[in-house]
Amino acid sequence: MTAVNPAAVAEALQAALPGALEQTVEFRGETTVIVPRDRVLEVLAFLRDQATPRLVALTAVTAVDRLPEEPRFEVVYLLTSYDPPARLRVKTRLPAEDPVVASATALWPAADWLEREVYDLFGIRFGGHPDLTRILMPDDWEGHPLRKDYPLVEEPVEFVGRVPKVPSEIIPKVPPKGQ
Repeated sequence: MTAVNPAAVAEALQAALPGALEQTVEFRGETTVIVPRDRVLEVLAFLRDQATPRLVALTAVTAVDRLPEEPRFEVVYLLTSYDPPARLRVKTRLPAEDPVVASATALWPAADWLEREVYDLFGIRFGGHPDLTRILMPDDWEGHPLRKDYPLVEEPVEFVGRVPKVPSEIIPKVPPKGQ
């Protein structure tokens, strides 16, 4: 895969959708564009239908919990072009008190399960999603396990002849930044 020219992407987005581009980041041959959450669908549709190259495939949707930073969450969309081969990462940031962004299922039906996974593990809601329910955790599960503030639960597992240590006994303690 080749990287999308970040200057060309920024220029095309700015020309077609003024104000829809907050930042462009180039790192190790990969390009990331950061857009406001209220413009995500507009940007994704433009990249799929009008950009050069057209980024026709939604390869992944995931999220990042940036706790203690605010906005706390980033929703990350990985877009792919097959001809020519290229990738582009689109990110939008969401505040902790309102982690909601519009669903991309109208643009890519495959976003259905990808967004459900993000909802299940991070608690980020996708407005307009056709079936935003848990996909990995049981329906009665409380919380979202990939959030940084999710409590760790430890249960020792007994093996014949040996009881291993629980993770907190072997993982080194790292103090939070600033301490």
